Amino acid sequence: MRTLPLAIAGTLAGNLLAYSEQGEIRPLIFILTVATALLLQILSNFANDYGDFKNGADTIERTDRVMASGLITEPKMKAAIAILIILCLITGIGLLIVSLEELNRSFWILLALGIGGLFAAYFYTAGKKPYGYFGLGDLSVFLFFGLLSVMGTYYLQTQTVDSPAWFIAMSTGLLSSAVLNINNIRDIRSDEEKHKITLPVKIGYKNALAYHFLLLTGALLCVAIYTWLNYKSAFQVFFLVVMGVVLLRHYSALQKAAHKGRPAYNRQLKLLSLSTLGLTLCFCLSEVIYQ
Repeated sequence: MRTLPLAIAGTLAGNLLAYSEQGEIRPLIFILTVATALLLQILSNFANDYGDFKNGADTIERTDRVMASGLITEPKMKAAIAILIILCLITGIGLLIVSLEELNRSFWILLALGIGGLFAAYFYTAGKKPYGYFGLGDLSVFLFFGLLSVMGTYYLQTQTVDSPAWFIAMSTGLLSSAVLNINNIRDIRSDEEKHKITLPVKIGYKNALAYHFLLLTGALLCVAIYTWLNYKSAFQVFFLVVMGVVLLRHYSALQKAAHKGRPAYNRQLKLLSLSTLGLTLCFCLSEVIYQ
């Protein structure tokens, strides 16, 4: 559940940026976007637990996984996943009806994207050929936690995507991909042994660290570009400095995590997930205050 903050970071950003530009938002859309994002992330966590267990990536030593540790049976896990899918469809379709109010082209496009999000959440590690086992998880996280989460929410509130908010969406997506990268660096040896070919397994530990640095730098650069395009106050510059310091300290700690073992990676995973939520929330709230 360390990734739950990421689930709401994008939707909060989309809602707050819409408010900063439009001067108002619809509360029901706000609630439904956050609820749908949380349900999708919980579904993803359950499906990942189920998929890794069924495909042999999780064994009995994974005491942090409910299926591998025997805390839940397969039929119960399947039932929980089915219930979560139904709940996601209810809140997601309800969100589209409330925000768009008619079955127009946008409704069907967003519905297709939402169903794509359901498939992405389930088939990351579940199914016979999970795409997370072929190094495609980073792209999926960037698209769904970043671009779709932020700009999809922004569109539902404003009915437009013509905004520099795209750069905040990219920043959120890059930081979310960085969280996944920590998870994959931590498990690089066990994943390789079990033929789970994540990106770090493909490129190796040193290159995975360099890739992580690029993700963090790219996220900072995207916020800098947004600030340049939409400058409002000195706080934005101050925020960039704070964000740079936080990310630099995180990267330094991640470099040392290999000598400290799995708990050190878990701390950095949790830290970056919470930092993504905190940084996104602070920046977007400042946009509302200085609108």
